Amino acid sequence: MLIAAALAGSAPAGAASAQAVTAPVAEDFKPSSLNQPGQDYPQVNSQGHARFRIVAPAAQGVKVSLGLGGRGGTTLTKAPDGAWTGTTAGPLDEGFHYYRLTVDGGTFNDPGTLNFFGSRRWESGIEIPAKDADFYALKDVPHGHVQQVLFPSPSTGTQRRAFVYTPPGYEKNQSDRYPVLYLQHGWGEDETAWSNQGRANLILDNLIAAGKTRPFIIVMTYGMTNDVTPGRPGGLSSFDIRPFQTVLVKELIPYVDRQFRTLADQRHRAMAGLSMGGFETKLIVPANLDTFAYIGLFSGGSVSLEDVNKIPGFRDKIKLTFVSFGSRELEGGTMRGPPGVPPADPRANAEALKRAGLNSVFYVSPETGHEFQTWRRSLHEFAPLLFRD
Repeated sequence: MLIAAALAGSAPAGAASAQAVTAPVAEDFKPSSLNQPGQDYPQVNSQGHARFRIVAPAAQGVKVSLGLGGRGGTTLTKAPDGAWTGTTAGPLDEGFHYYRLTVDGGTFNDPGTLNFFGSRRWESGIEIPAKDADFYALKDVPHGHVQQVLFPSPSTGTQRRAFVYTPPGYEKNQSDRYPVLYLQHGWGEDETAWSNQGRANLILDNLIAAGKTRPFIIVMTYGMTNDVTPGRPGGLSSFDIRPFQTVLVKELIPYVDRQFRTLADQRHRAMAGLSMGGFETKLIVPANLDTFAYIGLFSGGSVSLEDVNKIPGFRDKIKLTFVSFGSRELEGGTMRGPPGVPPADPRANAEALKRAGLNSVFYVSPETGHEFQTWRRSLHEFAPLLFRD
């Protein structure tokens, strides 16, 4: 979720169903690409509408709520056969969306579709076909591998999990060593998010096959080392980054450098994250300038010239500051801040860094909000800028 909105205790929904619609709904619905095998519903049409069908003959009411946290909703209508159906009033933004069912006041997942971890629970997922889906499509190109690793964490007294993407050719070219991007999920998600919802591995496979980026390793781990719940008193404003920073910098990075053929130095290491993961990135990278050379914030705040001037060594050691948002997240060009804090203008911040001689890139995903299509596009823009030496 959007870090500023999280501090304020609210988050935008991941759908555009409130948009005014004048065209009739096209009856060209097809099963969503995320459906369970053999399941016909949910369905999507060429305009971006979603249609749901839930068999619950004894239910008194069924509603579908879309977006992280399940805000908003489409009320379904019961047919004589006991199936409840309904179509979103307006088209949804392109890309991936979480959703959940409310049946007689209880929260459930749709048995017709796959589940994805978000909002601290497994949520149903639906994919609205995007015009630019080619960059994360499964193609006939060489593919890397995503593997689960378990690493010791003395600071937490646990064995922790990470997923590691190794690029095509990693197993074959045993003498090659690779840079590493540490890529963080958002609030309520986990280390599966970037490969499942975000399709990070396919994005990198396609970029590498096209010769648009240098092959590198991606490491994805769970960032909620201590509890952080937007909406509770304090919320993210009282979040203590130190436990996760210890896990990442003192435990995970040394483990990855021992177990994988990495280029284990500062100039070949990057950190980025979406939403809360961007918030974590902004806190961790400046405090560890000898560890990371690249910083990426995807809907996770901004970096101002004032921030840079307060951090000794930032100008000399950070090779790239990348900030991105979905167009629907910006109100008049600014991102919303918590109560009492003036809205920030991330584009102006990025331009100020550029004028000051820093390598600063600002990207806006068109017609998307606080959702994975924004973050897929952000990774697609960010990756080719990394490790250009």
